[in-house]
Amino acid sequence: MRFGILGPLDVRTDDGTPLDPGGPRPRALLSLLLLDAGHAVSPQRLIDGLYGAGPPAGAANALQSQISRLRRRLAPHTDIEAGPAGYRITVAPESVDAHRFERLAGEGRAALAAGDHARVARLLREALSLWRGPALPDLPDTHAGRIRLEELRPAAVQDRIEADLALGGGSDLVPELRSLLAAHPLSERLYGQLMRALHAGGRPAEALTVFEEARRALAEELGADPSPELSALHLELLQGQKSERRRVPVQLTRFVGREAELAEIGSALDGSRLVTLTGPGGAGKTRLAIEAASGHTDVCYAELAPLTDGAQIPYAVLAALGVRDGFRSPATDGTERLTAVLEDRELLLVLDNCEHLVADAAPLAALLLGVCPGVRVLATSRESLGITGEVLIPVPPLPPEPAGRLFLDRARAVRPGFEGHTRVADICAALDGLPLAIELAAARLRTLTPDELADRLHDRFRLLSRGDRSKAPRHRTLRAVVEWSWDLLDEEERELATRLTVFAGGAGLEAVEAVCATPYPEDLLASLVEKSFLEVSEGRYRMLETIRAFAAQQRADGADGHRYEQRLRDAHAAYFRALAERAEPCLRGGGQLPWLARLDAERDNLDAALRHLVATAPEDALRLMAALSWFWRLRTPHGEQVPLARALLAAVGEAPPPGLAEEYALCLMNTVTGRGDEPGEPDRIARVAALMHALEEPLRLPFTMVLWSLAAGPLYAVDEDLLALQVGDEPWGRALLDLGLAYRAQFTGDPVAAEAAFACSLASFRATGDRWGMANCLDPLGGFAGRRGEYDRALELFDEGLVYVRELDAPEETSDLLRSRATVLLHRGDAEEAGGHFRQAADLAREAGAPDKVAAARRGLGDTARLTGETAHARVHYESALQACAANWFSVGETVLILIGLGRTAAAEGDLDQARDWFAQARIHALDSPDALAMASAADALASVAPHPERAAELLGAAEGLRGASAEGDPDVVRTRRAVRARLSPEAYDKAFGQGRALRSAAVSER
Repeated sequence: MRFGILGPLDVRTDDGTPLDPGGPRPRALLSLLLLDAGHAVSPQRLIDGLYGAGPPAGAANALQSQISRLRRRLAPHTDIEAGPAGYRITVAPESVDAHRFERLAGEGRAALAAGDHARVARLLREALSLWRGPALPDLPDTHAGRIRLEELRPAAVQDRIEADLALGGGSDLVPELRSLLAAHPLSERLYGQLMRALHAGGRPAEALTVFEEARRALAEELGADPSPELSALHLELLQGQKSERRRVPVQLTRFVGREAELAEIGSALDGSRLVTLTGPGGAGKTRLAIEAASGHTDVCYAELAPLTDGAQIPYAVLAALGVRDGFRSPATDGTERLTAVLEDRELLLVLDNCEHLVADAAPLAALLLGVCPGVRVLATSRESLGITGEVLIPVPPLPPEPAGRLFLDRARAVRPGFEGHTRVADICAALDGLPLAIELAAARLRTLTPDELADRLHDRFRLLSRGDRSKAPRHRTLRAVVEWSWDLLDEEERELATRLTVFAGGAGLEAVEAVCATPYPEDLLASLVEKSFLEVSEGRYRMLETIRAFAAQQRADGADGHRYEQRLRDAHAAYFRALAERAEPCLRGGGQLPWLARLDAERDNLDAALRHLVATAPEDALRLMAALSWFWRLRTPHGEQVPLARALLAAVGEAPPPGLAEEYALCLMNTVTGRGDEPGEPDRIARVAALMHALEEPLRLPFTMVLWSLAAGPLYAVDEDLLALQVGDEPWGRALLDLGLAYRAQFTGDPVAAEAAFACSLASFRATGDRWGMANCLDPLGGFAGRRGEYDRALELFDEGLVYVRELDAPEETSDLLRSRATVLLHRGDAEEAGGHFRQAADLAREAGAPDKVAAARRGLGDTARLTGETAHARVHYESALQACAANWFSVGETVLILIGLGRTAAAEGDLDQARDWFAQARIHALDSPDALAMASAADALASVAPHPERAAELLGAAEGLRGASAEGDPDVVRTRRAVRARLSPEAYDKAFGQGRALRSAAVSER
């Protein structure tokens, strides 16, 4: 049979025939029994539900009579059994719509927490479709079951809306949200969802107005201000941001024309996941793509023009996404990490200037589209990518009217008040409507009249019309415009312009003066900016790619071109090598933020300098790579440097040059991918080990120890005396040594020594001002305080660390600290806040492409659900975490904790055999881990299901021995210890506990 209580009571047989249970009283009685379908309901609860607080005399006898009549009406389809505990209707909970709704709503909540928004939407739409009206209308409005169901319904609706927003919903959700707010005028979650829906629908002003509505409603009804979360959302929208950053270049000039192309691109992106803009250089493909992308919520803009190797494309996209490696993240392949970052994202990826790398850009785009269902690609190229499903949109010259508008707009920038001229149309026609050509020509109005401009264009084009006939006419036209503009420069301007082409990503004034050997170049630079040969923004000068290519050709074609080129590139490489070496010690102190920003801005130049030195001066390349290695660790995804490091290794040879053993070792480390599938990698790691053990003098670059530990395993691979010798008296290195020794003590179960070493390291890092070092000490120190139950102290330490990693813009370390903070909150009993932290940590780790950290955050969500009694949700989170955990030495300890979580969930549900199986798997993994804490966690878990109390006490002792301290802050351990103590005398407990503590790992290894 099927029963409906989410609306008027509806009873139907298996073939759909309706069945009448009788009048109001039998209907109410049946509703009460169906609320607990499959379970006995006591007579008193049924009487309270039928009659309220004042039942009539003889209510018990009346109940028996009503049960008998209802049983007859339901026969033979179902029965109502009487037993010692009360009455039970013999139907499965799934046959009752309310129970199906609760199951689906719970699964939807779990999927929402796990970030599976498509599944959330499907589950909750199915759940909400079961409602046909108010729940349990035959029961009083004050009945607890009715109230509970009516509270679950709007929560499910809001969860479904949350999923719809994540899936791209916007204005379509606004009417529903307005209606819901009318019914629930104090729901801050609904106000926030309405603000997000309006903003996503392109109605930001209305979104901000909604916040004011919420403020007034809360003040008038509750005398309260909006919550910090709603206020933060308001500030985010006020600043024109969304929860995900929009990364498109800010344009310095007004966009003119191209309305039809913009509409076509928008329509194409609605129906296709790959759109390519094609056309000649100078047609405005890049500007059009940027303008089209600016209307999208989450955009990543990757410029490929500076790249010379297609293998670098994944790293260019990762850099554009802001992804980099954290201190404790394993090495991964760039493409693999990129797919990990994007697999759950709804994002528009702009690949600009693909033409010179189309053979590599096309397969990468195809891979991303295949494995990342939320990603769409907008590419610009002079030729198509040639992928199935690609929509091509040619970018033609501008028609006369918008071409004239563009000319006038740019002309007024150099000649304010310019109102046009009869020759403007002729000028635009002569330039074939190419936007770059029009902008260059308009810039000439600073010194020429429109008539002079038009006449000179005519002469120049006629002169160049006999050029290379194999090239497209528009290519010849653009070259004519650039060459004409070039001829109008004076000799000093042309000389500086040719030298500026050596810069790969623009340059500041200091670099221009040093590399170009041009004293006081400010006036010449200003002149080149005015003539549209350069762009300037925040003190950096940059050439348009088309102009840069033309000017570079003039340099190559000049007298002594090859030697001139070599001298210029040598000067460029020397300057940026010196800059990197000057920056390196500053990255390890209080000035690291401005220096990180400076090296970020010079990344293309640094890469170009390194490539040049690899080809021409390998020993200098070793020095530059060494100086950059710590910057790469702090700012770029590991793997980006691997091809260049291998090329440098081949150029240098099998042995380090004299005096460069440390730099050679760093180069070897930079060739390690960490994937475990590289045939020559073990040999390279062994060569690094030999070099590191042979370095018997203080390191010039103390961060070498960190990179070595990440390439080959824990820091204690080198003995303590040698480490101390290598560090010498350098303060940052001494702080790092203490940090490494602290981790070694923690891994080997000596918490007193570990905590003391972490504290010593923190004090030293404070003296240097290094935020990275301080954050990496504060995290474990907070963990020690949390395990002792000193929750407030732990939170203080985590909060200080969060300040530093946010200043460093380090999403992975921010995820680590949020997860640590969430664990303490959970153990303190603040499950709701802990869950929010775990979800935020998972989002940050996913954005950083760090699957191990995603797994750890999901495991935290599993712990939260389990400790609050939601075991079904806990299992979903743990299984999701186990799937995300990578197979490397970093993740063994995390795998142990996930398996333990699954075991504790099984135990909470009464399945002790299943729990023991999970714990046994955790123990096997823990035996492979260098971390004694993993084995301690396994021992604690095994103690909770040990068949004999003496064995449980022994395992608890072993866990404490391995950990080196008790775990007063861990509710699971505290619960187990209390249960075991209750089953043994104090003497028996202390004896078994002491035996286990003495045996430690041997006690855990026994079956």
